[in-house]
Amino acid sequence: MGRLFWKFFFAFWLALLLAGAGVGTAVWFHHQSEIERLGRERDPFVAGGGRATTAVAVAASVLRHGGPAALRSMLTELSHERWPQLLVVDAKGDDLLGRPMSPASVAAARQQAALSEAHRAARLVELPAGGGSWLLFVPAGGPELRPPLPPLSRLAGQPGEPPREFRPGFGRPAEPSPWMPVGIGLVTSVAFSALLAWYLSKPIRNLRWALGAVAEGRLETRVKPLMGARRDEIADLGQDFDRMAQQLQSLIGAQRRLLHDVSHELRSPLARLQVAIGLARQDPAKLDVTLDRIEREAVRLDEMVGQLLTIARLDAGTRDSREDVLELVDFAAVIADDARFEAQSKGRERHLAGRGEAELRVRGELIQRAFENVIRNAVKYTGEGSGVDVEAWVEQGQFVLRVADRGPGVPESDLEAIFEPFYRAANGSSAGGFGLGLAIARRAVTAHGGDIRARNRDGGGLVVDIRLPLNFRKD
Repeated sequence: MGRLFWKFFFAFWLALLLAGAGVGTAVWFHHQSEIERLGRERDPFVAGGGRATTAVAVAASVLRHGGPAALRSMLTELSHERWPQLLVVDAKGDDLLGRPMSPASVAAARQQAALSEAHRAARLVELPAGGGSWLLFVPAGGPELRPPLPPLSRLAGQPGEPPREFRPGFGRPAEPSPWMPVGIGLVTSVAFSALLAWYLSKPIRNLRWALGAVAEGRLETRVKPLMGARRDEIADLGQDFDRMAQQLQSLIGAQRRLLHDVSHELRSPLARLQVAIGLARQDPAKLDVTLDRIEREAVRLDEMVGQLLTIARLDAGTRDSREDVLELVDFAAVIADDARFEAQSKGRERHLAGRGEAELRVRGELIQRAFENVIRNAVKYTGEGSGVDVEAWVEQGQFVLRVADRGPGVPESDLEAIFEPFYRAANGSSAGGFGLGLAIARRAVTAHGGDIRARNRDGGGLVVDIRLPLNFRKD
């Protein structure tokens, strides 16, 4: 158990103890006030309460329907049971069983019996046909009101037991110890506090473990399976952690792939440079041809390094180019015109359609690279004798540039991957290049708050859409 568990545990336990103490104190004071009130209201001679009232009611019913003999028999049978000490007094003031009694208690009982139906601690029963009047009540506790029952032998003519003394509690069992509820409350509060502390601290321990695992390089670690069915802020924190870990895993994976691809791309031109240098040493007569080859490879390396630096600057958010206010529809047309010469030299056509005006403050160099890379990529991959369709227009507050070719297209699963560095489709490897053009285009468009997407064209080919918001303002 961690420190957080014990903090939660003792905090909840203390809160429960304080709440229990407060409620217990309030109940105790209320109980004491009720005892005092009942003490003031209780008759000193006639017992009240539910058991005494029930005993009087039962005895009155037996007396009405069975007469004094039936009541005497019932009281005799119940003399050894947990039954209230019920007195039955006739009009002369004598008890049915001949037990002595206090005249004051009889007088108090008659007063009680004269009250309304709501007070039935004592009852006066009138029997028909000269059966007389009988007063039924249970005497309150007191030395003079604790007469022993006569032996049963005197009542029924049989050997009996020693007389039982009248007890004020009417034979109720002894009350449990007051420490029992206290002990139960302590055990319950400890169990509840421990369970609640464990419930709150467990996901935090899981998060700590996951953070340690990610710090050690295990980027595939996720905490959502450990959260179970939780639907609270801690579960939301776990989901945020999983998204962070996924993003880190993707970024580091992309970095590793980039390093691998750069190493691979550098190896081929460097190997050709070494071969050219070796040939120059073997045959000095071909030095000029060899130097031309070396120069081409050096230019190619310089171009690739420049593109990699551009990607690195865009990823880092470096703003190292001047911003210009450009009319993007006309700007796209100028770049498309430049690409037309390249297309015609390869036996391909370029079709341009532009409408509307879209002025936007942009980093001109980046936007030029984005448009140029997408258009030249389409010219490179479109089929022989086919054309490249370039359209530029404004809709819903966005500038849209659509470039469509009639090339081999891209597998559906690779439509997002073509914007990653060094991507080469299997069916387009012969076209050359480093696979960095579309990666630069995406980063340049994203830097201006835009979006670039690719989809396969009906009938074959690829369509690339660039969208730039006209109201974009980068802080």
